[in-house]
Amino acid sequence: MAEFKASLSGAAPAPQLDAPLAALWWAAKGGWDQAHRIVQDEPTADAAWVHAYLHRVEGDSGNAGYWYRRAARPVGGGSLEAEWERMVSALLGAGRA
Repeated sequence: MAEFKASLSGAAPAPQLDAPLAALWWAAKGGWDQAHRIVQDEPTADAAWVHAYLHRVEGDSGNAGYWYRRAARPVGGGSLEAEWERMVSALLGAGRA
């Protein structure tokens, strides 16, 4: 996690990151559009989870709910920052880097 957060000072995510983590990297940098482009056509449950989070960030709870269901995840709650942390931690823990 510390390495991932440190990478946020860079201009782009590390090339070896998979789509969900790259999207979360852009989301942390305020690049909602870039993050959304990365995951919108990805067919994985992890990408759907990140897609849901992005729509939550946007304030579109209906669309977020759809994507949480597609990801088979509970609707995010609490602060956006805490959810981002949980997602990055889970995705890094799944061996994605």
